[in-house]
Amino acid sequence: MVDLIHMFLNVAAPTFTFFSLLFFLPPFLFFNFFLSIVRYIFSEDVAGKVVLITGASSGIGEHLAYEYARRGARLALVARRENRLREVAEQAEQIGSPDVLMIGADVSKVEDCKRIVDQTVDHFGTLDHLVNNAGISSVCMLEEVDEITNLRPVMDTNFWGSVYTTRFAIPHLRNSRGKIVVLSSSSAWLPMPRTSIYNASKAALLMFFDTLRVEFGSDIKITIVTPGFIESELNQGKYLQGEGKMTVDQDMRDVQVSVMPVGRAKACAKAIVNSACRGQRYLTEPSWFKVTYIWKVLCPDVIEWAYRLLYLTNPGTSPSEAPSKKILDYTGAKNLLYPSSIQTPGVKTD
Repeated sequence: MVDLIHMFLNVAAPTFTFFSLLFFLPPFLFFNFFLSIVRYIFSEDVAGKVVLITGASSGIGEHLAYEYARRGARLALVARRENRLREVAEQAEQIGSPDVLMIGADVSKVEDCKRIVDQTVDHFGTLDHLVNNAGISSVCMLEEVDEITNLRPVMDTNFWGSVYTTRFAIPHLRNSRGKIVVLSSSSAWLPMPRTSIYNASKAALLMFFDTLRVEFGSDIKITIVTPGFIESELNQGKYLQGEGKMTVDQDMRDVQVSVMPVGRAKACAKAIVNSACRGQRYLTEPSWFKVTYIWKVLCPDVIEWAYRLLYLTNPGTSPSEAPSKKILDYTGAKNLLYPSSIQTPGVKTD
């Protein structure tokens, strides 16, 4: 009997869905358009509110600190590199934040995540926005990694760091009816080779916070950000190698990024804060990068074929021989497509 039911649903469910969308989708899109106008008009004023940002010492996290500071928010800034974090905190105060708390911590450690939230609430008395931004990337073929546990820090930082911090922040965000901003990535749906663990960590974030949105209801709003290529240490070539060491490899960066235009972190941060203040559920920045999701859903074979053709080389051949890098080198497009901040070496690897 169960088999007959499934046979019926195999035919009926797609048919019902198709005709339902014909009638339901237009009014739904109109409603969302109207709602976006309302959210734009009644965007949240974060002046005086408390915002906790992880991974705030560089890249998008740094510019998120500056953007919230311009709007008068009080900030708790978190990163491992305290010297660099101090510079960001001082700059945020000069821009306009009335109070900046600097917390040196490693979000891959659960005890640090509890301390981050406790220190923030002890200092400010409340928490309004939690921005889960901290992340690292790995670039290597899985079969070339001798000790697979060397790649564990990627998941520990990108996924579990956000999970830990969110769990400890929940009661405070419920009290303030606050918001969570989480930095996932377009890598959550794009199967770029050599970044399998990183892609998996970002996909895990996407589903985890989608599920939390259901659990929280209207108590805590969640904005999931899926950036494309944005100016950051990741796109400057700072990667965790299969040997477990963090290195800066700009040749590998050129292989992975190739001729994709890299967006400015400042513009991305502004879009993220605008999106969070408007209560939007998702943000892809730059906006045009949403088309990659459509290609992935409708033509996954094309995406996979393109990645194999452009990014992979024959066994035993250097990744620098990949067509993706040769195209970049031959066209000289780097000066046009890459911001100057990621074109030159100098990223700290501590």
